[in-house]
Amino acid sequence: MRAVAKVHFLAVAGMALLASCGSSSSVTTDSANSGPSTTWPSTTSSTSPATGSTTDNSDTKRSHKFTAEVWADNWFSLYVNGQMVGEDSIPITTERSFNAETISFDAAYPLNVAIISKDYIENETGLEYIGLPNQQMGDGGFIAQITDTTTGEVVLVTSSAWRGLVIQTAPLNTQCEKSSDPLADCQYEQLDEPTGWQFPDFDASGWMTATEYTPAEVGTKDGYDTIEWDRSAHLIWGDDLKTQNTILWRAPVVE
Repeated sequence: MRAVAKVHFLAVAGMALLASCGSSSSVTTDSANSGPSTTWPSTTSSTSPATGSTTDNSDTKRSHKFTAEVWADNWFSLYVNGQMVGEDSIPITTERSFNAETISFDAAYPLNVAIISKDYIENETGLEYIGLPNQQMGDGGFIAQITDTTTGEVVLVTSSAWRGLVIQTAPLNTQCEKSSDPLADCQYEQLDEPTGWQFPDFDASGWMTATEYTPAEVGTKDGYDTIEWDRSAHLIWGDDLKTQNTILWRAPVVE
C-alpha cells in the first residue's frame, strides 16, 4: 500500500462561557434532546468551571433523587450540573466493553446533563483488532434515560435533540482500514475538550444535533436488553458510527 502521511490536527474546539450559569444544585453520588424535556433553561446562578462550585442565592431549591440508566458502545462518563456522578465500570481499554450501568444521584432542578462517550479504538488510527484478520473500524452508539425517583417520572432520554461535539475522528482516509501499517497510513483528527464543556453555563447551541439509530444499526449486545427503555429513548451518535470515536454531549432538564 502506498504510504499516506499521517495528519494530526490539534485544535481547541470553540466554546463560550456566560457570566451567569443555568443551574443551582447540589450533586452527590451513592454508586453512574429530546425526551421528556427539550427546553434549554435560562441561567440564574454562578458556576466556576475551574472548581465546579456553584453559588446559589435561592433557598427554594429542593433536592431530588435520580437514577440514570446508560448503555454504551463502548464507554461513557456522566456529569450533572458540572460534577461527575458516575462512569462506565468497564475501562475504555477493554476492547469488547458492552454493558449497561445504573447510577443514582441527588440534584435540584434544573439539571444540565453532560456525557462523554467513547467507542473503543486501539490507537489514534481509529481501528481495532490491528494485525488480525478482522482488523476494522469499530462503531459507536449509546442510549440513556434519567428517572426522577422522587416522582417516578422519566425526565430525560437520549434523542436527536441532544447536542454533541466530535473530538476524535479516525481514520479520515477510510481506505487505510486494512493497512498493514495503519499508524503510518491512517490520518486522524483530535480536538481538545472545550474548557468547561460539562458546566451549566457552557453554550453548546452551535454543536451538532444527534443522529438516532436502531439497535440493529448499532449492534446492541451485552446489557442493552437488561434495561426497560422508555419508548421515547433512542440510541444516538454522530452522523458517522464508524469514524467518530469520541463525542461530548449535553442536554438540559427543566422541572
